[in-house]
Amino acid sequence: MRPLRRVAPGFPLVAARVIALAAVSCASASIAAAAPSTCDALREQIEAKIRAAGVAQFSVTVIDAAASAPGKVVGSCERGTRRIVYRRGGDEGIVTECKDGSVSRDGRCGH
Repeated sequence: MRPLRRVAPGFPLVAARVIALAAVSCASASIAAAAPSTCDALREQIEAKIRAAGVAQFSVTVIDAAASAPGKVVGSCERGTRRIVYRRGGDEGIVTECKDGSVSRDGRCGH
């Protein structure tokens, strides 16, 4: 039988830190993988939740963060540069005046 090898006095603390860091890294990676990759994917998720709540007529539109639009802001995407706006009722669409003076029906300027 082999004798037990002695470990450095601080080894358990270092090992615990390494394990904790690995766990946090794995959790962060799984959260990032679960997040929607685009504004459209997030918009679709929001629409599905609204439909599941029984709302029949509504519109969910992605607009530039600087644009104003009627309705309630229910999310943001692209690192805060875009907002997702919910409006209950018919689908009249959201008209947005862009910085260059053009008008957009889908809330997208310069795309």
